[in-house]
This record gives sequence, structure tokens and C-alpha cells, in this order.
Amino acid sequence: MTDYTPAKDDKFSFGLWTVGWQGVDVFGGAVRPALDPVETVHKLAELGAAAVTFHDDDLVPDDATREETLKRFRQALDETGLGVEMATTNLFGAPVFKDGGLTANDRQVRRYAIAKVLRNIDLAAELGAKTYVLWGGREGAESGGSKDVAAALDRYKEGLDLFCAYVRDKGYDIRFALEPKPNEPRGDILLPSIGHAIAFINELEEPDRVGLNPEVGHEEMAGLNFAQGISQALWHDKLFHIDLNGQHGPRFDQDLRFGAGNLRGAFWTVDAMLGAGTGKAYDGYVHFDYKPPRTEDVEGVWETARACMRNYLILRDKVRAFRADAEVAEALEAARVAELAIPTLGEGESLEDLRAESFDPQALGERGLQFERLDQLAMEHLLGVR
Repeated sequence: MTDYTPAKDDKFSFGLWTVGWQGVDVFGGAVRPALDPVETVHKLAELGAAAVTFHDDDLVPDDATREETLKRFRQALDETGLGVEMATTNLFGAPVFKDGGLTANDRQVRRYAIAKVLRNIDLAAELGAKTYVLWGGREGAESGGSKDVAAALDRYKEGLDLFCAYVRDKGYDIRFALEPKPNEPRGDILLPSIGHAIAFINELEEPDRVGLNPEVGHEEMAGLNFAQGISQALWHDKLFHIDLNGQHGPRFDQDLRFGAGNLRGAFWTVDAMLGAGTGKAYDGYVHFDYKPPRTEDVEGVWETARACMRNYLILRDKVRAFRADAEVAEALEAARVAELAIPTLGEGESLEDLRAESFDPQALGERGLQFERLDQLAMEHLLGVR
């Protein structure tokens, strides 16, 4: 049996806020003690992770101990060889951000939010992060009259344009990644999906510096297909980062370990990340943004982190076996999957040629597509019987 032990080359990454979540929810307080970031770094390295990520407040919650905290954190990174591949800023937790950060109606709040992000960009660059994620969890509204959406998008654009100019002027090797989500904590959040975010990026002053950090649960909360979403992001060359977790369909953001919830969706997600046969592959860090359930103690936390990586490796193995299966190749051919890559209007053909062609729509409509056979083969690989 395959060991499925993660290695640094697998590029697995975790946020301090993921394994460090204390189990707090709207119905109950903490069930686990706070984790020291230094302990987290050592434990993740022991489990086989390659990198760690942080919000500014995860790593440095108290300015009075900032330098000592960073000194200990850097030492832990040096001792373990773990890297910092991504950073982000908490613009959603403190009361000051109850109406958002970059799109708050209050101009002073927006100015404070920009200053907070800039300060953490400096730290991210210092620690070697190449990606800076922006999740607008409070950028939204509960009622239509409280938010001028056009003005909010202007301010969102202003914020991103300022950040892009800042990293360019500083010479930082950092790209930005927007993280869409439809709702929670706000009733309705701006840039709720991958498609909304891509359209927004096209309006920026430096769109090449900004891409996406899609999350499984955020897209599936809206009933969307995550594998198709990241495939489109790859098509646009905008999949700068990715957040993997588990979700049971359209409900609250569950943040289950990867593979829990929609297992078929997880299989096709890994397939898309690997290039879905002939397409573009994702080559960045595989970041797990999940929450260990309240039921678990600290040992259970590390078990869930181990399980996220193990489940990805198992699914990667199954996806590769599926794509290498000779019967699958036959089924793909029967389903005419490769034919979709052939231009509908061929080189040298004209629309007049196309219109002059003879078609038999009845025969075309009667032809079976054999998609079910192909899907069953994928199911059998997933279930481990092939």
C-alpha cells in the first residue's frame, strides 16, 4: 500500500489560523488553548508541510511584543526549513471593520485599513511571501440602502491599485490574490464568486499583479462547481493561490478537512489542479484553509492537518490512475472529449462553407454521448475498485 506521507516537494501549506482555531463559533466559546506560532511551525514541519501562512493578527496580536514574537518565529522557520509562502490581513475581526475595510462607508476606517495592509505587506516581503491574499469578508451589506455598490467597487479598485503601486515602488516580489465568497459574515459580500472577481480584476490599473485565491467551501456555498471554477481561473492565468477544504453543499461555511463533504468534487478538483488531462496545471502551493472541529483536542487538530495532506495525496494518486487507465482513454474517445479542442470553424473554412454543409440533426440528436460510462469509471477509481 502506498505510504501517502507528504514531502516538501508536495508544497503543502497551512495558515496559523487553521490549526490554531480554538473552536469558537456563534454558539460557543473556545474549547482548545491558543497555539503558539512557534509550536505550530515545528509541528507542521514534522507532519511534512512545506510552508505556513498568517494574518497579521495571528502572528503579531500585540505590538508590545512584536519584535520578540518575530524573532522567535524566524528562528522556528530557520530550524525547520519551513517557508512563508502567503500572508494576508485581518480586515474583518475587529469592531472597526464591522462595515468592511476597503469599502467601509466611513473614510477614516478605509484609511486605517489601507495602512494596516501596507504594514503587513512589509512583513510579508521580509519573511519571503510571494502571494498576498485579500478576503473581503466584511466588504458587503445586509440591506440595499446601506451600500452604494458602484462607489464601493470604486473604493475596492482604489485599494487594489494602491497596493499594486506600493509593491511595485518597493520592488517586492509579491502578487495579490482575491478570495471570493458569497456571504458570511456579511449578508451579501462583494465579489462573491470567481467570475465576479475576474471581471473586477480586468478594471484594475495593473491587472497582471492580481489573481485569485478560490476556496472550495466558498464556491460550493453558492452551489457552484469548484473544479470548473478553478479551470476557468487557470484559463485566464489567474489561479495565483488556492484554498482547499471540505463542504456539504449550499449552507454555512463549514471549513471541513479536505476530502470531507463533497468527495467527488474533491476528486475533480485535484484532477483540475493537475491539468485535467491536457489543460494547464496549477503549480503553486496547496494551501489548506479549514477548521478542526470543536470535538477535537490538540492531538485531534494535528490529526486533521495530517488528514488534509493524506487525502490530497490519495486523490492525486487516484486521479493519475484514472488518467492512465486504457479503458478511460477509450471512454474519453467515445465521449468525443478531445474533439472539443478542435475549432468549430477550421483553418481556411468560411462561414459560407459552414452554412453550405449538410447536417442531420435527427441523427445527431439520437446519438448517445457515453458520458455515464466515463463517469462510472471515475467513480470506480475513486471507490478503489479499479
